[in-house]
Amino acid sequence: MMEFEGKVALLTGAASGIGRACALEFARGGADLGLVDSAGEVALAQAENLLKSAGGRVVSFRADVGEHARAGQVVEEACARLGRLDILVNAAGTTADAPLWEMTEEQWRRVLDVNLKGAFSYTQAAARVFRARRAGKIVNVASIEAMRGRFGLANYAASKAGLVALTRSAAAELGRYGVNVNAVAPGFIRTPLVERLPERVREQAIAESALGRMGEAEDVAHAVLFLCSTRARHITGAVLRVDGGQLL
Repeated sequence: MMEFEGKVALLTGAASGIGRACALEFARGGADLGLVDSAGEVALAQAENLLKSAGGRVVSFRADVGEHARAGQVVEEACARLGRLDILVNAAGTTADAPLWEMTEEQWRRVLDVNLKGAFSYTQAAARVFRARRAGKIVNVASIEAMRGRFGLANYAASKAGLVALTRSAAAELGRYGVNVNAVAPGFIRTPLVERLPERVREQAIAESALGRMGEAEDVAHAVLFLCSTRARHITGAVLRVDGGQLL
């Protein structure tokens, strides 16, 4: 079903993992895409080629989402090259785990810059477009770590908790302009970042899950697409857990 035909979606963190899975589902649904990622040109080109094969136009931007001024430039260029902007998905994320007593300022700053400041920057830039059009969808990729404490994840959990608060505040501010702002909170999902974790960590997370399995990036993508669809037109400020019951 070409549910997003004629729509344009801009996605950060789109070269791999959850971001790329979301982009692929939007492409299959008929959307044109703007891809944002700090990955090298080869990785971006591979993602672009994959998505073009699914149909629709695709443009890519090599950008560090932690650079605030770049967000406005990317959104402006995406609108110019694709003709409009309807959807923003903030999926870019990073980790730098350490206990509090060992965490460096750089580890703290970098995770907050990518996971929270990046989402703020792109939301702010897209909001200016959406307010003028009086329509738009924004989905932020948070985490169940925003809702619990975990050893070594102070920076990551703080960034994702801030992202949940940003989602709700943006929903309150932009609702009157016809803009829906929501978040998904994945649990343990098979991504390149997760694949690098020790086997014991992966086994523990699976054991926590009520469904007894690791989630796939496509599971999160399906939730994101629902929140961007007309079926979710009366949902805003929500945080949808996609965790297989890991947080029960």
